[in-house]
Amino acid sequence: MKAGRAIQAGMGALAMTVLLHCGVAGAHGKVTIEEDACVRRGGDNSLVHLSVYQPQYEPGDEYCTEIPREGEAFLVVDLVDQALRDIPVAVRVVRGIHEAEAETVAYLHPSHHPDGVIRGEASLDQGLYTVFITGDAVPPVRYQYPLRVKMVNYAEVLRSLVAPLITAAVLMLLGYQILRSRRKDG
Repeated sequence: MKAGRAIQAGMGALAMTVLLHCGVAGAHGKVTIEEDACVRRGGDNSLVHLSVYQPQYEPGDEYCTEIPREGEAFLVVDLVDQALRDIPVAVRVVRGIHEAEAETVAYLHPSHHPDGVIRGEASLDQGLYTVFITGDAVPPVRYQYPLRVKMVNYAEVLRSLVAPLITAAVLMLLGYQILRSRRKDG
C-alpha cells in the first residue's frame, strides 16, 4: 500500500517537473509582442523589435541580444508603431555599454522608414555592444539593446539547467522512496 502512495506522489512530482520544464523551454517562440524579449517599449508606449542575423553561419537563425559568433551581422529593426514610421529614426551600434565613451561600429543616419523596417550591417568582434535606436520626435524616443557577442550568458545557462536538475532530483527521490518501501514490505 505504501509503495502505491510513493509511486503516486512521485508521478505527481514528475508531472509538475515536466510542466515547469515546458514553461522554461518555450521562452521566445510563441509569446505575445509585449512579452517578446526582443521588443522595447518607449516612453510614449511605442514598440520596436530587434532581430540580428548571421546568415554566413546559420541562415535561418534569428538572434536578439545573445549573438553566438563574431563577424558580419545583419540588424533588422521593426518599427511596430505607425507613429515611428513618420519620424526620422537612427540606429547606432557602439562597442561597450556607455554611449558617450564608446566606439561606434555602425551608424544608420536618421531617416523615415514608411515600411517600418530598418536594415543595417555591423562587423562584431567578441564582447559587449549596445544598439541605440533614436527617433526625432517631441519628446525624442529612445530604445536600447545590449548585445553580447560570443560570450557565455551564465544566467541563461543556469536557467536552462534548473528544470533538468529538478527532474533528476525528483526521479532520485522517487527511486529512493520505491526502494525504501520495498525493503519495508519485504
